[in-house]
Amino acid sequence: MAYVSVPLYKRTIPQRYGLVGLRCKKCGWINFPPKGVCKNCKESLDFEKVKLSGKGTIYSYTVISAAAAPPEFSKQEKYGGTYVVALVDLDEGPRIVAQLTDCKPGEVKIGMRVKAVLRRIYEDEGVIRYGFKFKPQEEDLNG
Repeated sequence: MAYVSVPLYKRTIPQRYGLVGLRCKKCGWINFPPKGVCKNCKESLDFEKVKLSGKGTIYSYTVISAAAAPPEFSKQEKYGGTYVVALVDLDEGPRIVAQLTDCKPGEVKIGMRVKAVLRRIYEDEGVIRYGFKFKPQEEDLNG
């Protein structure tokens, strides 16, 4: 994860806290996180805000363990051990990278249904950074 300044972090709170994307008015593609130009048609600058459901499916994942954590997550790795980072296909179309929570690495499966939850991500410059992580939907942990 790249460094995110406090002003930039504050400007991105709607998508970090509320999963707000932008639907291209030309091609209908939902851009998340929002970009200045549509990632699909690469032409349109005309968007409408759309609240995403926060539900999706794990496309792929990796387990981060000792000495592999990015610097901003080194405390988490030290205190919590391994954790999972996944590519999640949101139900509305975008594919995003996110950390998984509330599950053990051995419980994670490609195709598992997940839903977004607001959680503490890390602390930098004295500011606790919150954002979305994903947790398995109950039926995938129980069945």
